[in-house]
Amino acid sequence: MITTTLLTTTNSLANNHHESDLAGEYRDRNVTNGRTVVVRVKLDSINRELLTWTLVKQAQPGDCTALNIDARVVFPDHILVLLVSKNVGTGAGLECVYTSNDTDYSGVVREELRDVLSVDEYNEIRWLVRCPLPPANFSSVVTLRSQGASVVVDKTEGWLNSWENLAYEAVMDGNTVAVFVKGISHRQGKESDPNRFTCHFGLKNDEYMLTSKAVTAAQEVVRCVLPRSFEMHPEKAQGIQVTVSFQIPMPRRRNNLRIMVPSVAKISSLGLEVKRTKHELCVCTMLWNQADSISEWITYHSWLGVEKWFIYDNNSDDDIQEVIKKLDRDGYNVSRHVWPWIKTQEAGFSHCAIRARDECNWVSFMDVDEFYYFPRGGSLRTLVSNYTSSSSTGELRTSCHSFGPSGLRSPPNQGVTVGYTCRLQSPERHKSIIRPDALDTTLMNVVHHFQLKKGFRYNNVHQGTAVINHYKYQVWESFRAKFYRRVATYVADWQDNHNEGSRDRAPGLGTEAIEPPDWRLRFCEVRDTGLKDFVLGNLADKSTGILPWDRSLGHTDIQQIQ
Repeated sequence: MITTTLLTTTNSLANNHHESDLAGEYRDRNVTNGRTVVVRVKLDSINRELLTWTLVKQAQPGDCTALNIDARVVFPDHILVLLVSKNVGTGAGLECVYTSNDTDYSGVVREELRDVLSVDEYNEIRWLVRCPLPPANFSSVVTLRSQGASVVVDKTEGWLNSWENLAYEAVMDGNTVAVFVKGISHRQGKESDPNRFTCHFGLKNDEYMLTSKAVTAAQEVVRCVLPRSFEMHPEKAQGIQVTVSFQIPMPRRRNNLRIMVPSVAKISSLGLEVKRTKHELCVCTMLWNQADSISEWITYHSWLGVEKWFIYDNNSDDDIQEVIKKLDRDGYNVSRHVWPWIKTQEAGFSHCAIRARDECNWVSFMDVDEFYYFPRGGSLRTLVSNYTSSSSTGELRTSCHSFGPSGLRSPPNQGVTVGYTCRLQSPERHKSIIRPDALDTTLMNVVHHFQLKKGFRYNNVHQGTAVINHYKYQVWESFRAKFYRRVATYVADWQDNHNEGSRDRAPGLGTEAIEPPDWRLRFCEVRDTGLKDFVLGNLADKSTGILPWDRSLGHTDIQQIQ
């Protein structure tokens, strides 16, 4: 008989088995003395009946809190395990455990262990553990093993969520909740009929207890009215699981088919504290592995007037967390927000717009390789302040110039603003600075700009006033990282042969990460040293000429310069 092993507690077992089934060697309940008792249980893999159980651990004063596996999500390159715990720390001693799909001749299920890829704090009560994909012929239902004092408890009953169809995030927003859902809409920049969607709240015994109708639905965001009990007592909604269902028309049936989307989403309020005085200008970005670049980007734009930074970290595995901590200690007001959901840049920007609204008058959405430049002098703070008194301007759009490798073979030590000086002649697209209060309730965006409420309009910033230097085509060593994965939902990955002529791709490059012989000479039509001259003239050390982010310096030397 095939069996599986998991960890649970006597309380959870008691929900499914009579108390006498659990007596075992305890004889009576007095042995537990009111403490949590964790047992190892063997269940029949087919009908889930209890076969055996043995005592693993009885919690004692000073023990670590149990690590409860709350959900799993399968991504193309890893498995995400969500834990309910107040503190996992660095995850030292945690291992990913895989069970074989087959048994050996004695009926024993084989196990394989792998080191965790990373551990991150997601919010006040949830942590993320990333595990490698399973070895061949092993189950994706990965569990964890702790070499320390922590006890791992699997609460999922072996459930595995696919990233293709999942409610993954939920945020309270006034008297509504914005639920972020993968797999319900593939239309970029288009609204869906909200009457097709319903939100379901409060999972208990595998059933949702409350429902409410959707008021808007666009791309991956469905907004529903909060049930009255949560509206009256918002604190009760914190941590409540929520999902979305949608109707599929069935012409030959009396009733439409309703599909419930699997969910790992639990309602949060983002931990917002309303500021009495808002920051005039903030920035939201989503990034992956930009530890080597972010210091230049933040230092420069802070000099131009940015007061607050929201960094959505999309599964970085470089030193970005420590770099952000240092920047924040140095007074740049930078916060890192773990965002494990791949190819969801538009949804992440919508999420950040909610987060920033109570703290910022204006918010810029741009990437780490994009830098504002004012040919005639000026600053970002001055730019937005010119429109603050306008009652109708909700968005400022600035054109982008795309720069090439500029003849370089290796990343420039002085940073992209000084190293890359040759670009294409014509601007490509734009990026926006928005007023959060002016955004449409759908939160719909196409990365470059948002949809605005009625009564608001956008203004195009004249290129003589400001442009964005987009260091898009850098030296091959830096550029080839783009082949790993793009962050935008509706932009094909570089290795996919879709929309090969799109402006989101490098012209003539194809789908394979093979460096063209003339790469360093490409995308060079206009020699442009405007931003280079500005940076060297304003941010370099007056006595040494060294810039604060110079790659040739160690961290100690940079601190001394600053």
